[in-house]
Amino acid sequence: MPDYRRYRIPGGTYFFTVNLLERYPNDLLIRHIDVLRHAGP
Repeated sequence: MPDYRRYRIPGGTYFFTVNLLERYPNDLLIRHIDVLRHAGP
């Protein structure tokens, strides 16, 4: 597993990319975008 370096800043934000194995014609992420936006603390 890679050894990533991350800054530990209280209240910081991490950005990530989600990819699906079968991208087309899959609209799973679009249908559930509101759930993804509200996920987290």
